[in-house]
Amino acid sequence: MAVKIRLARRGRKKLAIFDIVAADARSPRDGKFIEKLGQYNPNTAPATVTLKEDRALYWLMVGAQPTDTAKKILSVKGVMFKKHLQIGVDKGAVTQETADARFESWKNEKLAKRDARIAELSGAKNATKTSIFEAEKKKNETRAAAIALANAPVPVVEEVVEETTAEEAVEEVVAAVENTDETTA
Repeated sequence: MAVKIRLARRGRKKLAIFDIVAADARSPRDGKFIEKLGQYNPNTAPATVTLKEDRALYWLMVGAQPTDTAKKILSVKGVMFKKHLQIGVDKGAVTQETADARFESWKNEKLAKRDARIAELSGAKNATKTSIFEAEKKKNETRAAAIALANAPVPVVEEVVEETTAEEAVEEVVAAVENTDETTA
């Protein structure tokens, strides 16, 4: 019987979650399977993968063929590299201790790179949020200043009225009459 390591879909419409299973190659995608090896959730960022690595390695060592997507998931988790090292141990090319040391150094390097990438993405995301917040804050301050200016009471400019005496008023009227007489003549 040909065994495949593949994904079996479950979950609701447009929010699929996949089980990583070892199944007979002739069984349908979401049908009968031999063993559930893990779970893959592509809806989170980054995608969440839980995997029974020792069982996945067992199935690979006994000849199970992973599909392309399952192979990528197994590679990211390190199961394919562990299989490669185990084949070297079985052939006598390296010792088990050397293979384990190589795998641990690879895994630590991979985890450090992943953590750095996640920190970089979250830092960029926080920087973007901060810049948007500062721009919004400045815009709100400008808007508040404009509203305060519009709602401020208009200062009343008091005109300084010169007090004129009665004599000055008579003189102004006489001067005005004389000017009109000269312009009409």
